Amino acid sequence: MALVEVKPSRIDTAIADTIADHTNSGIEHTAQTLTWAADEHVLLALAAAGWLYTHIWQPQQRPVANHVLAVSLATAVLPHVLKSIFDQTRPDRLTIRGHRHGVPISGQARDAFPSGHAVHMGALASAAGLLPKTPRRLVRAIAVALSLTRIAVLAHWASDVVAGFALGAAVERLLRPWTLTQSLRKQLTWRKRP
Repeated sequence: MALVEVKPSRIDTAIADTIADHTNSGIEHTAQTLTWAADEHVLLALAAAGWLYTHIWQPQQRPVANHVLAVSLATAVLPHVLKSIFDQTRPDRLTIRGHRHGVPISGQARDAFPSGHAVHMGALASAAGLLPKTPRRLVRAIAVALSLTRIAVLAHWASDVVAGFALGAAVERLLRPWTLTQSLRKQLTWRKRP
């Protein structure tokens, strides 16, 4: 049993009820497929592969690869720690209408807060700040869209996703001083200017 029980807000409930009423199995299947792109196992594998690649073939990119891997590891562990502290029932456990319309069952019933997928995507969106304008916008749009799939499949309340996204962005920014040197941060910031 966790230490703190989190209740959904009226807005959370209204959003979940609207989704349950207006979704269908096609939408749910698509959202469920897309949401895998924000899964911690996928992201950790990609970060590890990128780290290995840069350490072998792109040594000048090692600090960035180290940063991405450190952020990926931190955002993989943090949601599990927080879910052991906070209890919140997932919206998919509270709907019958939604299941009739194709809403799947996701994860542990009381692990809604925070959305781990959104934590990963918030970190990715924040790290995209190191990129030039066009790829930065694309990465951030993808991160937001993938986070929203967690609401669409009723795995999380909207507030769980917003909190997770903000938490992920904060983790990435907090790790920058330790994983990226000041000269590299300035160089990356200078490169991204239009």
